[in-house]
Amino acid sequence: MLRWARERADLTPEQLVKRFPKLGLWERGDSVPTFKQLENFAKATHTPIGYLFLTEPPVEQIPIPDFRTMDRRQLARPSLNLLETVFLCQQRQSWYHEFAKTHEAPRTFVGSVSRTNSIEKTAQKIREALGFDLAERAACPTWAEVLRRFIAQADALGILVMCSGVVLNNNTRKLDPHEFRGFAMADDYAPLIFINDADTKAAQMFTLAHELVHIWLGQSAVSNVGASDMSDNEVERWCNQVAAELLVPMKEFAAEIEKTKGSKSDPSALARRFKVSTLVILRRLLDAGKLTRKAFSLAYEDELRRLTDVPKGSGGDFYLTQATRVSKRFARALVSSTLEGQTLFRDAFHMLGISKVATFQELGRSLELR
Repeated sequence: MLRWARERADLTPEQLVKRFPKLGLWERGDSVPTFKQLENFAKATHTPIGYLFLTEPPVEQIPIPDFRTMDRRQLARPSLNLLETVFLCQQRQSWYHEFAKTHEAPRTFVGSVSRTNSIEKTAQKIREALGFDLAERAACPTWAEVLRRFIAQADALGILVMCSGVVLNNNTRKLDPHEFRGFAMADDYAPLIFINDADTKAAQMFTLAHELVHIWLGQSAVSNVGASDMSDNEVERWCNQVAAELLVPMKEFAAEIEKTKGSKSDPSALARRFKVSTLVILRRLLDAGKLTRKAFSLAYEDELRRLTDVPKGSGGDFYLTQATRVSKRFARALVSSTLEGQTLFRDAFHMLGISKVATFQELGRSLELR
């Protein structure tokens, strides 16, 4: 069980030996830790201490449908970081569901479409609900600004959009975008989307669009598909098709290509026109038959490599980052409820990933609640 807990936390013996010099002896059964040592070990490996007294490891599964694949094979074992992120979002969603039932109307768009609906009409329905039209996007200076606006539009509609690249606020526990890009948790009062912020900003726009389609389907799921993926899963494939149409309507895209006389359209120029990332544009060029699958794969990998090499900015303002990590809508509701005495500070601190009253109060001020 000690070995299982260490491996579950993706830790090597070398990473723990300074804190636990007898770890090798413990794992071989040649020595037994004291209860205090066991408590410290459980904390270091993010393991509930009760698990360490089991006779065999528990089976841990993601509590929502898992559509993640690698090389067209289902991924078997979710990481501890992914599991904890999903569990935490479940807690947040449960809290907000109860809050919204007494303050807000149910979200009628959740589950309002099915895969028998037209891809174009479904994308248009989502676009109209969000206000995510081409004219509004044209007013934004960059596609990165459009992404921020996109998130704000979903938030305004009642969707909790949480963007984080770490577990809670622990910057040593980074989420792996190769394991998952995001997930959706459908709910009539508290639909929730989580975007892995460790992924490139360019990829996040498509992830958000993809997860929005899941919400409109009324289907929870965790996935790792991107704009380049042609999934074998029918649901994921349909969601990708609608996501691409949502971001770049083919009718307008084809007209724009026609202006540039076809297949030599510049992805960067088209990205500026539609205010999306070049990755999405490459996907639409494939959909429009202007790129072969092979040419698309090569161009996509080159562009993804270029975008990945672009240095990320600093963390910026902690309180702005915090609101992004937990969704501004959720943060405002939770802080207000806590200040009004409806929610325990202990519970609020846990869901926000903070430990100090001063930090909580400053977060409230940044949200214009104090």
